[in-house]
Amino acid sequence: MPGIPARREFEYRRHGTAVLFAGLDVHEGTVAGWVTDSTRSDNFVDFLTDLVAQTPTGLDLHCIVDNLSAHTTGKVRQFLEQNRHVHLHFTPTHASWLNQVELFFSILERRLLRRDEFDSVDDLADRIIAFIKDYNRRAAPFRWTYDGRPLMAA
Repeated sequence: MPGIPARREFEYRRHGTAVLFAGLDVHEGTVAGWVTDSTRSDNFVDFLTDLVAQTPTGLDLHCIVDNLSAHTTGKVRQFLEQNRHVHLHFTPTHASWLNQVELFFSILERRLLRRDEFDSVDDLADRIIAFIKDYNRRAAPFRWTYDGRPLMAA
């Protein structure tokens, strides 16, 4: 509650980890999320395949990705050869802020992950997918407001 310090148990039990692949539709503000067990290129290709299935026929799919090694494997190159309408654009190193889906990751972290407890990796995955579904019901595009003036250090 506002004004009351957050309380935490002293015990921390880690039940495992999950990987979230997420795609942000910059025009609608909705998120396509895919929770898996690792960042292997097989999982990334499966995620891209899912995105292609959700993309209306005739549209190109532009994905801004970071420099994770799984994004540049032979399997990914083969997928891109077979799906010429899918284009990967890589952010420069240390420039993930250019990728708008990072704004969604921040929202997810602040609203769900930071203070919640999860009983298992499956519980975590289920709650992330439920969060994304709820988020998409009232999603709106992010609006950039940078006006060209030099940025000030905080």
